[in-house]
Amino acid sequence: MIGSLKFWRMAGTAGLMTIVCTHAAAQEQSRIPPQALYQTMLDANRQTGWVQFRNFDGAQWIYFTALQTLHCRLSEIRYSINSKALDERFNLVECNPQNPMALPPDAGPETIAIRLPAGTAQTIAVQVVWEDGSESAIAVYEPCKDVGEQSCAWPLE
Repeated sequence: MIGSLKFWRMAGTAGLMTIVCTHAAAQEQSRIPPQALYQTMLDANRQTGWVQFRNFDGAQWIYFTALQTLHCRLSEIRYSINSKALDERFNLVECNPQNPMALPPDAGPETIAIRLPAGTAQTIAVQVVWEDGSESAIAVYEPCKDVGEQSCAWPLE
């Protein structure tokens, strides 16, 4: 027995390779914190904003950075601009179990934000879907007033 794996005698090595690969995949998955921790993080960030608005360079940016750090336990980020339709999806980056809360080193701005014409979004509704299919509550935010180019969101619901 090696670690928690038992090896059985088999004709050939294909069975052994399957067992070792399955164990390696389980080890990789176990490096990702449990979904409950991610849910606690999401709940803790609700008041300060799951998303952030920013007026910059003549455009309105909406940042999904806080949600993107949860990507290893999410299956979907739903959102809608100026409604609660949740008819848009924000793409999740691929999970790296070695560093589950980090974005890939080659991640560009499109992995954390959308760019809209200035003043487009008066509100954004956001909901996440966890890997087990459960859904968060819907959070609605509006841009903060008088903050210049700083990123900020004010919760409405």
